[in-house]
Amino acid sequence: MLWLNPPRPDVPPVENRRLVIVEVVIVFTITLGLSGAYSLLSLLDSLLKEKALADQKVALNVSEATNQILDFLGQLLNATRLLAFGALGLYLLWRAGMRLRHIGLDVRRIGGDLGRAAGLAALIGVPGLAFYLVARAVGANLTVVPTTLDHWWSYLTLTISAFANAWAEEVLVVGYLITRLRQLGMAENKSLLISAVLRGSYHLYQGFGGFLGNVVMGLVFGRFWQRTNRLWPLVLAHFLIDFVAFVGYAILRGHVAWLP
Repeated sequence: MLWLNPPRPDVPPVENRRLVIVEVVIVFTITLGLSGAYSLLSLLDSLLKEKALADQKVALNVSEATNQILDFLGQLLNATRLLAFGALGLYLLWRAGMRLRHIGLDVRRIGGDLGRAAGLAALIGVPGLAFYLVARAVGANLTVVPTTLDHWWSYLTLTISAFANAWAEEVLVVGYLITRLRQLGMAENKSLLISAVLRGSYHLYQGFGGFLGNVVMGLVFGRFWQRTNRLWPLVLAHFLIDFVAFVGYAILRGHVAWLP
């Protein structure tokens, strides 16, 4: 059962709870927590417009400059920022005495991780697309355009962006956050719920459907990690989902009538 508390693994104790709380607040204030606040403002702005949510569009990967070279560099900088977010979480855990194997980012079981990633991607991706279409049809979601990029290098930057998104989200929101909450003595179910709601918060700009769909994804991914202690399957599954959405859209755009 999803909501049965899994066994709690051993984690290094913290010497100063207050410092850990301050650390977590600072980390998410400058990373995905701040993105959640911006997303809430974006949703409120969309709700105040005369158009229905489904008649409004939001693009995920957009141009950063009119010059192609500068635009390309801008896409790489966006990805670098996300990669750095995840690296920050790993560094802080390392400083606290943890290693990659403690959160499942070692490569000892990478073969099995790949198989699990494919299964998770199918479990979340296919129902997720159906849920998005339903949410948009009932007016609970904006029309999401995965990319507006149309350059010869777009497939490359979209692939990098897909991995960077997956890396930042899974490392910070699952591996880092739940580990820190464990060290603070929080129950697994409560940690899972906080992680999932945080994941949903920075997707609010897509609408209520985007929020709820990502909360569900967070519950499934977070519980999987709590039970297996393997983070690579989450990173790779998330990458596959975003890769199909970003690159698949770029390939099919203009050839499939129902795509925006």
